[in-house]
Formats: sequence, structure tokens, C-alpha cells
Amino acid sequence: MSDNKNANSIQIARKYLDSLVVEGRILGAVHPTSQVTILGKEFETPIMTAALSHLKPGLAGYAEGAKAAGALASVGMCEEPEMAQVLATGASVIEIIKPYADKEAILSRIRFAEANGAFGVGMDVEHSVNSDDDADSMVGPYAMKLPTLEELKEYVASTNLPFFFKGALSVQDALTAREIGAAGIILSHHNSLMKWAIPPYALLKDIRAAVGDDLILIADGGIEDGFDAFKVLALGADLVSIGKPFIAPYNTDGVEGVRQTIETMTKELKALMVRTGSKDVKSIDPSVIHEAWWLK
Repeated sequence: MSDNKNANSIQIARKYLDSLVVEGRILGAVHPTSQVTILGKEFETPIMTAALSHLKPGLAGYAEGAKAAGALASVGMCEEPEMAQVLATGASVIEIIKPYADKEAILSRIRFAEANGAFGVGMDVEHSVNSDDDADSMVGPYAMKLPTLEELKEYVASTNLPFFFKGALSVQDALTAREIGAAGIILSHHNSLMKWAIPPYALLKDIRAAVGDDLILIADGGIEDGFDAFKVLALGADLVSIGKPFIAPYNTDGVEGVRQTIETMTKELKALMVRTGSKDVKSIDPSVIHEAWWLK
């Protein structure tokens, strides 16, 4: 039997990310812009909030902090009254819905998000099963169920909102998501819910080559600052999703804590952009990234 002390996917991803080094291309560089356009809407930064749930200050301030920084927000599990507060902030929000066993619970959340001005909706499909066996999981009072492909098609087709699948972690998943009409995927192992998971960013080049610009690629998990974000964007992500680094600032300083953290990370991102001759996010050249075998 393998030694499962090494199965922590967060640690695996961190080791991989730390093994990536960046070459400089400063001659002739210009001060860059961090602005990105996603589905026709412009954001000040490609750094977005991850779909956290159960934040003690509430999810509305979390989304409002993203709005204040000009960033896209995603939020996780909450009931309708709290989601109404989140969407009332005017933030651009992707609501990530759990794969509930009750299909109507999913469809009603999609309808509510659509009626109340959400930017998009999604589902963290990987949360449907436990980490150590193949049993359907339970989150609080709600039973989860591994959705069938036909059910996933139904959820995508039920709304005019862009639909994102969180937990896609292969070229095959990306191609399937494209085939059934998703707008994008969030590459994630859900905080090590999948043991021995490949780092999401390690797949970006292959997925981008397979789907081109047909899907929005969002990398999630273990990205801690703007320097990490640069590496992930260079590998092919359109957006980087960050969660844990916002928790302490949000608990301490609320909306302002989230805003300041996103803006600090964006400055770090731009620090590497200017040093690599990247005038904008689309101009980041993947060839500036090298795997440092001596750091592994």
C-alpha cells in the first residue's frame, strides 16, 4: 500500500508551482495593464475570488470586496436570502452550486441566480463523492449525488447564463464540457478532495491546445499571490481563482480587506509582467516559464 502521507494534493500543487521559475525580458518593456475581458465584460484584474462558503462575515461583503477591486467573484454554497444579498451588491458573481441529489434544488438555484442578475452559474461536480471512497457525499442537511452526463446537459441547457464546471481536471473533461455547452471550467481538486491530484496548472497547456479559445479556463487551488498568478496565466489560464488568502483579511477588515488583497496581488502580477515584457495578460509568453529541476 502506498504511503498516503504524500497524497495531499495541495502540497503536490505547491511543490509544482514552486518549481516554476521565470526568465526576464526587461529590454524595451512597457508598464502593463492587468485588465481582462471575460464574456464581453471588462475586469481590472484576472484575479478572482474562489467559491468559498460559510464565511462568518457573510458572502455579500466577500463579493463586494471583489467588486471594489474590479474583479470577478465566485461564491459557494448559501441559501436564497444570502444569495440575494450577494447579488444585490452589484458584483459580477458566478454562483457555484453543489450537486444536490434533489434536482429541483439545483434548478431553483439556477433560476434564482438568473432572475437576480448573476454573471454566471456553475457546479462543483467533484464535491458529489467522498475523498476516500465512491459514495455520494453529504453537505450539512443536503444529500449530494454524482450527476449523470444527461443531467449535466440539462443544467447547462436550463439557463441563458454562462455555465462553469468546477472540478474538471483533464483534457477529456474539458472536451466534454465544451461539447455540452459550458462557457468554461474551473480546474480544481477542491482543497485536496481528490487525493494524488495533478496540479491544475500542470494541465493548462494541454487543455488550451485541445479547446483553443472555446472555453474560459480558470485555475483554482493553492495560488497564494500575484507571482503565483503570473505563472498560472503564463501556462494558459484566463483567470486565477484564489480563496484562502482572503479569509484573514476579510475577517479582520471586511470588504476593504478583500479589496486591498486583490489589489496587492494585482500589483505583484504586474511586477512580473513588466519584467517579462508582457504589455497585457494576453501577451504573457508561456516560454518565459521554466521548470527548475534543481528545486524539485
